[in-house]
Amino acid sequence: MAKRTEDVKSAVRDHYAAAALKVLGGGSGCCGPDPSADYVSRRIYEPADVTDLPRGAVEASLGCGNPTALAELSPGETVLDLGSGGGIDVLLSARRVGPTGKAYGLDMTDEMLELARTNQREAGLENVEFLKGEIEDIPLPDVSLDVVISNCVINLSADKDRVFQEVYRVLRPGGRLAVSDIVATDDLAPEARADLALWSGCVAGALTESAYRDKLRAVGFIEIALEETRAFDVPGVGAFRSAFVRAEKPRG
Repeated sequence: MAKRTEDVKSAVRDHYAAAALKVLGGGSGCCGPDPSADYVSRRIYEPADVTDLPRGAVEASLGCGNPTALAELSPGETVLDLGSGGGIDVLLSARRVGPTGKAYGLDMTDEMLELARTNQREAGLENVEFLKGEIEDIPLPDVSLDVVISNCVINLSADKDRVFQEVYRVLRPGGRLAVSDIVATDDLAPEARADLALWSGCVAGALTESAYRDKLRAVGFIEIALEETRAFDVPGVGAFRSAFVRAEKPRG
C-alpha cells in the first residue's frame, strides 16, 4: 500500500509540475485524462470573477468547479485551499474574506508554488500564504480554520481517509468543508484504478457518491451534501460527474 501511495503521489506531482511549467512558459493547463477533451475544466468561473486576475492563475486553473462560490465565504474568515495549484481559488478566496481574513494555499509541487506566488505578487494581495505540503498532512494547527476548500484534488489522493481526518482536525467547531471534486457513478474496474495516468487525470481515484458520504461521516462530519454540476464519460473507463461536496464539523 505504501509503495502504491508513493507511485500515485509521484505521478500526480510530475503531471502538475509539467502543467505549471507549461503555464510559466506562456501556455495553459487542463485537467482530465484527455487534454483534447476539455470536459472537466471548461467554463467553471464567471467571466466577471476572473477578468482582473493574473493570466497565470486563470490559465493554470485545473479544477472542476468553483469552490469559492460554494463556500459562501465571509469577511474575516480563515480558509485553506487543498492542492491550490496556480492559486486561482486562493486569490478569489482572499478577496472574499477581505483584509481581516486569511487565505492559505497548500500544494506539494514546487513548480505550482512558484507559479502561485508569482500570481499573488501580480494580484497584489497580502492576506495570502502558500504552503508546501501534502493534503494528507496539513501543516497548520488544530482548530485553526473556518473553511477548507478544494478543486478537483481530493480524487488525486491515494489516502482519502487521511485527507478527511486532517480536514476535520484543522477545522474549528462549526467549520465547513466545501469542495468541487470528481465522483464516479459506479466503482471503477481494478485495471482503471491501477492506471497512474488516469489517477493524475482526475478519474481513477474518484469515489462513488456513497463512498464519499461514508468516508466523511466516518470522520465525524455532518450535514453532508453532494450536488452534481456536470456529467461526462471517459471512453473505455466509465461515467463521471463533477460535484459540489459540502459538510460541517459539529459545534459541540
